[in-house]
Amino acid sequence: MIKGWGLLLAAVVAMTPTTSGDDDAAAPHVPAAMMRAAVLIADMQESLSGRDVGDEWPYEGVYRVGGQIPIGYRIGGTALCSLALLHSPAYAASAEVATAVERGLGFILDHLGDDLMSAGFRGTYDVRGWGQIYALTFLLEARATEEVPKSRRADVDNAITRLVAALQVTAIPKVGGWAYSRRKGYDEPNPASPFMTAPALLALFEAARQGEDVDRDTVELALGALVSSRTASGAVPYDSSGSDERWPGAIGRTPAVETALLLGGRGHPDQIATALDAFFEHWSWLEQRRRQNGTHKAPYGVAPYYFFYAHYYAALAIEMLPAEGREGYRRQLLARLFEVQEESGGWNDRVFERSENFGTAMSLMALGAPGQRSPARWIPAPAANTDALPADDAPANESGTDGR
Repeated sequence: MIKGWGLLLAAVVAMTPTTSGDDDAAAPHVPAAMMRAAVLIADMQESLSGRDVGDEWPYEGVYRVGGQIPIGYRIGGTALCSLALLHSPAYAASAEVATAVERGLGFILDHLGDDLMSAGFRGTYDVRGWGQIYALTFLLEARATEEVPKSRRADVDNAITRLVAALQVTAIPKVGGWAYSRRKGYDEPNPASPFMTAPALLALFEAARQGEDVDRDTVELALGALVSSRTASGAVPYDSSGSDERWPGAIGRTPAVETALLLGGRGHPDQIATALDAFFEHWSWLEQRRRQNGTHKAPYGVAPYYFFYAHYYAALAIEMLPAEGREGYRRQLLARLFEVQEESGGWNDRVFERSENFGTAMSLMALGAPGQRSPARWIPAPAANTDALPADDAPANESGTDGR
C-alpha cells in the first residue's frame, strides 16, 4: 500500500462539501473515491517481464499469443492506467503515484518497438491496434499537460509521430476505420469495428491539434464508416457491415461513436442524448454480463468487457451536451458506478483479478470527466455533413479549455 494513503484520503474527505437530497447522495464521495481508486491502481502495477519493480498494468482477457497476454494488451492496459492516474487528484498529491506513471511511460516507450507493435497486422485477429490507440492517447495527454520528464521528451515526440503513422497505415482499405478482427485478411476491405474506430479517431483529433501530420482522407473515411454504421434507431452495431442491431446490444459502443462523430463534425447533441438515454434505459443488459465468463452472449451479444468501456465513454458523451443538459446524466452515471463498486474501492467487469486495473482506470476517468480539458475537434472537410453542428459551436467541458 502506498505510504500516506490514510492521510491523503482523510484530507480529501475533509475538503468534500456535504449535500442534501437523494439525487446528490453520491456527489460528496467522488473525490475520495477517485483518490482511493488511484492508489489501488498504483498498487496493482506489476512486471510480467520479471523486473523487481513493477512498470506495467497488463489488460487481461481471454485472448493469448503463445499462451501469454499479448504485448498490445500490456501496452494498452498500461496506457489506460497511466492516463487515469495522470488525470487523478492523487497524481499531484502522491509522489508514489507520479512515479508509477513515470514507470508506465517508460514501459510503453521501451516496448513500442516490439515486433507485434509495428505498423502491421498478423493473420485475421490482432490486438496491437488497441495498444497503439491508447498509447497514443496517453502520450498526447502527457505532452499536452507537460508531464513528460525532460529526459524522455524526444522519445515521446518520436513515439507519437510513429503511432500516428501506424494508425494511418493500418486503417481498413476502402471501408475506413479500424478493427482487431479482419476475417478477409489485412489487405482486403473488412467491416470497421465502431468501438475501436471511435477512440482511434479521438486520438487522431488530438494529434492534429498538437500539430502532428494526420491524413485527412484517413480520418474522413473512418468518420464515414461510423456514420454508415448507424441504424435507423441510432443504435450502432458491432461492425459497419450494416447488420441490424437492437439497442440493448449497442449501448456500450454508441456513446463513444456519437462522441467521435460530434467532434468530427458529423454528429449533433441530440444524437448524443439518444445514445445516453438508451444507455441508461438498457443498462441492466450490461449489468447481466458483468463479472461473467465468455464474450458475446445471446440475445444481444453483450460482452463483459463492454461494461466499464461503456461507462467511460458515456461520461465523455455527457460532457459533449450543452451545459444545462449534463447534470441529470452525471447523477445517473455516478449512481450506476457506485452501485457496482468493489469492496476494494475499485471496479472490475471480468472474472480475472488482474482486470480490476482496467475497470478501475476507466471508472476513475469517468468520475473525473467533468473536470477534464475539452477534447480536440476535427475540422471537417468541405464535403462533410452540412447538418452537423459547426465545430466552433460544439459543446466543451465545463473547464472551458480548448488548447494544448
